[in-house]
Amino acid sequence: MHELSIANSILEAVRKERERLNGARVSEVGVRIGELAGVDPEALSFGFEVLVKGTDLEPLALEIESTSRRHECSQCKHVFTVVDYRLDCPACGAKETRCIGGDELELAYLEVEEP
Repeated sequence: MHELSIANSILEAVRKERERLNGARVSEVGVRIGELAGVDPEALSFGFEVLVKGTDLEPLALEIESTSRRHECSQCKHVFTVVDYRLDCPACGAKETRCIGGDELELAYLEVEEP
């Protein structure tokens, strides 16, 4: 279950940022996860809750934003969201497209409360 180690990394990043902000209270952390990242959002959320419980970060909330797989057409440069595994360009019909997104796993934001 690598989601637990991902949750732990998120908490480490929050602690570092809190330290940089002179101990400000962080109430929410947002992460962006692409559908190709291989992360189960439910397992990540569960692991996060378990790791936060009883710590100095409780009641820190986790908000997960899912992103779709995106491709760019090699011919017309149209950027589109892949639906039902259809990789051909919906604008011009070209078969040659390349993946440009959907594999993200990134810290999107921290919600900080002023003292």
